[in-house]
Amino acid sequence: MMKHLIAVVLLAFAASSLNAQEIVNLYTGTIPGSKPAPADYQETPAPGKASNAGVTKVSVPQFYVYLPVKEKATGTAVIICPGGGYGGLAIGHEGHDVAKKFNEIGVTAFVLKYRLPSDAIMVDKSFGPMMDVQQAIYLVRKNAAQWNVNPGKIGIMGFSAGGHLASTLTVHYKDVKIENKEGLSLRPDFSILIYPVITFAEFTHAGSVKNLIGANGTEAQKEYFSSDKQVNAETPPTFLVHANDDMAVPVQNSIFFNLALVKHKVKGEMHIYQNGGHGFGLNNKTTDDVWFDRLDNWMKANKFL
Repeated sequence: MMKHLIAVVLLAFAASSLNAQEIVNLYTGTIPGSKPAPADYQETPAPGKASNAGVTKVSVPQFYVYLPVKEKATGTAVIICPGGGYGGLAIGHEGHDVAKKFNEIGVTAFVLKYRLPSDAIMVDKSFGPMMDVQQAIYLVRKNAAQWNVNPGKIGIMGFSAGGHLASTLTVHYKDVKIENKEGLSLRPDFSILIYPVITFAEFTHAGSVKNLIGANGTEAQKEYFSSDKQVNAETPPTFLVHANDDMAVPVQNSIFFNLALVKHKVKGEMHIYQNGGHGFGLNNKTTDDVWFDRLDNWMKANKFL
């Protein structure tokens, strides 16, 4: 009875908050790096307002496909990673709402529902989310024609811990964790990081670190997952947004990444707001400025639109 009730709730959630044209499972058959989920490990809607809808305990990773109208379609695509501290996914305001906004400017959007790190369902929980984001860009690039996407204009985007996941792909795309028989490039053509977790050292978000690598993560793991330390000259152009008063993920995270871009002469643009805190999604209510408009301008300036 309880399983049936959960299924009904999930279906109601999907029907009320999605306008995706398609939902795609990332894998067919056995999910790599997984182990059988316990009976009580069921995907569950996270509490919150409808506009802030989320999910927890994701064991079947998928992405939701949002196609712009043909008259507006530019061929550019972006894969969106919602945040949630690697403990949940704020897939409403940091996923579906953002995808619809991209559709307005002719960008095809894929909202990624990635597995959350868990020893209960993963052999190595630190690489579960990374596998999923690599698989997502692999599928989008492999099937680009199906969605009218230019395979040379596929970007990655993430918010908060989703920003950490997006930055991990941005700097570790050569460290392939998935089956890739065709040898397709997993490099994003551009990266968009919104109040992202970047460093696993000072100024980090402790909850994200604990959820991804555990309370006793090694120094090697912290170095690997500190994306600012992994930037090089081949890192994709990156757009960053943060607020100075972010008490959850300090602004230093974006600053460190931007400094690394400058050091390696990689194109980048950063917008730091005086206020806004953390988790504001598309709408920083403390300012009349709209960061998505700044992003639109940046994408045009760099010929991504």
